[in-house]
Formats: sequence, structure tokens, C-alpha cells
Amino acid sequence: MEELRFEIAEDMEDERIDKCISLLVEELSRSFIQKLIKDGNVLVNGKPVKGSFRVKCEDEVVFSVPESVEPDIEPENIPLDILYEDADLIVVNKPKGMVVHPAAGHYTGTLVNALMYHCGNELSGINGVLRPGIVHRIDRDTTGSVIACKNDKAHRCIAEQLKEHSINRRYRAICFGELEQEEGTIDQPIGRHPNDRKKMAVNPQNGKRAVTHYRVLQRFQGYTYIECVLETGRTHQIRVHMASIGHPLLGDEVYSNRKSPFKLQGQTLHAKTLGFIHPTTGEYLEIDAPLPEYFEHLLKVLA
Repeated sequence: MEELRFEIAEDMEDERIDKCISLLVEELSRSFIQKLIKDGNVLVNGKPVKGSFRVKCEDEVVFSVPESVEPDIEPENIPLDILYEDADLIVVNKPKGMVVHPAAGHYTGTLVNALMYHCGNELSGINGVLRPGIVHRIDRDTTGSVIACKNDKAHRCIAEQLKEHSINRRYRAICFGELEQEEGTIDQPIGRHPNDRKKMAVNPQNGKRAVTHYRVLQRFQGYTYIECVLETGRTHQIRVHMASIGHPLLGDEVYSNRKSPFKLQGQTLHAKTLGFIHPTTGEYLEIDAPLPEYFEHLLKVLA
């Protein structure tokens, strides 16, 4: 039995306990969560609760998950675009449409499946059997650099740098509209959308501080090619921030209501550069992921 323990954040206050757990642990089905609750296996502040119980900020939620609910994740011979690899870590250029780690509905074809085939047993175990080696992730339709760690020491080192916001993360994106300023900073807290829990939003009441720096690389008629530098790493940060200033990303079907005149699969967003301190050598290492072919083609079309 794996015991999971969470403290409820402000953005989840007043949610039903069953929905809250489904948001925190995406790989568990709502029906399985409700069975856990019914059987008295979910405790809030040390006491069993009903499925209709509504959580409060700083409530402690504890429950045990039988190991059998975690599916066996099989290695798959999926080609990887490897940007860098050594005994401690591997950096890959993730393609569009690939999910980083297994979750409900996506237990095959993920980056983890591919890494397990390529690396064998050489992946860190800190994030469990569903996320071996995974320290951070990018969205399914975002392309670019992702780090995976081969041992727990490297994992802890990279995770600490992510926590301290010291990793250099530079993205390329194309947004709707023509930005007036050559560069700018968006410093707006991001939290769960108040009406749609699957989305994020600028949320001054319950959001966590989020900072995105952007600069214009090229202007087109009706669009702008930009570089974004993350000072923090909130879910969907660049997509939410650019939409909040009236310049959503081209192709983003979640945070934009503008239709793209191009045939795109999701947002035009690419994690181009990752810079970090190597966990063993202590030296600064910077990895650059070339723009995907569709992105390069789009830039030529817009020009």
C-alpha cells in the first residue's frame, strides 16, 4: 500500500473531497476514489469523511492506494530525439502530441515508455512507477527540452534547482496580435480557474506568484514571434499569462477563442533552452532544442 499525503491549498478550498483527490492524483478514477472514501480509507485531519465532505485550506488529506491500481508501465521502442545524455541525466526534444508520463487514458506512447526502453532500469525512482526519471513536464502539445534523471541524487539536485527557480528556461512562441512593447514582464499569480477546474487562470485571490519575461523576436501582420523566459514554473504559465494581456498563443484551443487560419495541433510553444547546474560536475550546462519543422515552416509562411 502506498500512502499519499496532501495539504489542501487555497485554490482547492470548498471542493468536494472526491473531486479534490481526482485533481491531485490524475491517474485515479473518480469511482475508485469514491470506493476508497466509502471504505473509510481517506482521512482528513485524521478522521474518515464522506464523499460530499468539502475541504478547507490547510486540511491534511491522507489515504492509501493499493499498488494494484497502478498499471504496469511497459518499455516501448519509441524513437527519442536525444539532445544530451550522460550517466546522471538525459535531455530529450519532446515532439508535439506526446504525453510526458502515463496517466488515465495515456498508459502507452508516453515519454516515460520511451525512456524506460532506452535507459532500462537507469531512471530515478523518486516520483514512483508512473513517473520514473521525470522531474518536470511540458504540455502534450508543447515541444522541446525535457530533463529526465537516471538516479535519485541527480533527481534531487535538479528538483531543488526547479524549486529555487534557478534553471534557465527559455521558450519560443507565436502569439496573436502585435505586441506594442519590445519586451515586458507579466507578474500575475496563477491558480485554478474559478469556473473550470481543468483550466488555470490569473487568480489574485488564490493563485501562486508567477512571473514571465517576454521579448519580441519578429513581428508579422497580426502575429508576434516571441521569446519567453520563465522565472517561475506554474502549470500553463506562458499560455495563461499571454492570454491575460490579450495575446493568446496561436493554436491554443484552451486559452484562446480566436480561430487559427493554419492547420495546427495545439499551441505554438517550444521549450528551446534549458540551462542548469550539472548534479555531478557542478558546472553550468545549457541545452538547446532546435525549433520543430512545423514551427519553422509557420515562421516562413507568416513572413
